[in-house]
Amino acid sequence: MSAARLLSGLRRGLGAVRWYLREVSGETAYDRYCDRHRRTRPAVPPPSRREFQRMRARRQERESPSRCC
Repeated sequence: MSAARLLSGLRRGLGAVRWYLREVSGETAYDRYCDRHRRTRPAVPPPSRREFQRMRARRQERESPSRCC
């Protein structure tokens, strides 16, 4: 196997790992929100990443069932 082909496969594999980790960690949620926000409300600037995280945390607190522990 040539070195170029090996590096290409390695890059592809690392890209897949990066994609997976971003999906699992929720990092892509902000990107998807901004895309949707720009399509539906182009005149209004999207919230910052920090504001988005706050909105998301508040929504999760409201919607999650209460727990004993």
